[in-house]
Amino acid sequence: MENILKYAIRHILKPLVRILHRKGVAVGELNEMLKQIYVEVSEDVLAAAGERPTTSRIAIATGLTRKEVAQLRQAIAVDVDAPTGSYNRGARVMTGWLADAEFLDADGKPAHLPLHGERGSFAALVSRYSGDMPTRAMFQEMERVGAVQRDAAGQVQLMAAGYIPHSDEAEKLSILGTDVAALMNTIAHNLTTQERSQLHFQRKVSYDNLPVEALPVFKAMVARDGLDLLIKFNAYLATQDRDSNPQVEGTGCMRAGVGIYYFEEPVAAQPEDRNSNDV
Repeated sequence: MENILKYAIRHILKPLVRILHRKGVAVGELNEMLKQIYVEVSEDVLAAAGERPTTSRIAIATGLTRKEVAQLRQAIAVDVDAPTGSYNRGARVMTGWLADAEFLDADGKPAHLPLHGERGSFAALVSRYSGDMPTRAMFQEMERVGAVQRDAAGQVQLMAAGYIPHSDEAEKLSILGTDVAALMNTIAHNLTTQERSQLHFQRKVSYDNLPVEALPVFKAMVARDGLDLLIKFNAYLATQDRDSNPQVEGTGCMRAGVGIYYFEEPVAAQPEDRNSNDV
């Protein structure tokens, strides 16, 4: 394995292993999951190449024994339960607030909503986009995570912090599974795509010699401007998604989106020439 690939894998796995360690997932359990995933990926690659994904071919490609591959393929066949992604309830409420004309103000921005009411209220928004979640429970959860607050008139206001569930760890783990996978799929696509016009957008800006005092301003800037950009993207996608706009025509069924996230971490002392940006 190339050293640069080993370096990348260590950096990817370290935060994941911290989570697994905290959740009590042992190395052996992770190892079994990795074996299963290797078998699944090998099957997909062979099938995509028009070849028959036999147990022998998969064993050769993965380094596993034929017996292990046969057992793992059988386990995969019955182990297909997936989380329901319940965190999407909060995200769906925010999406409706950002796109549904009933909940926008005259400038097309998310309106301040009365808590109750049949139309144009937070209760109506929750009823339309969260399924069977009670209005007060959704408000309390979104208030706890900083996604909403009451304004001076007592109306509910969408805040720039966005929806990141705090109380339900299962929801946060669901985000880990979907959002990290989306970023890694983008990077994997760009690694194997030669035609520049086919590359997915992938940009980052960071500096590594910042004083702690600079972070609150930057964090607020990201929250404010990041949400404005997401609102713009959301407005377009909402007009193109068949669930939001049943009149949309076209072929296929695709999932697409954009994620923006803020990160910070302490940096150990390094030699000179520490600043860097990658835009």
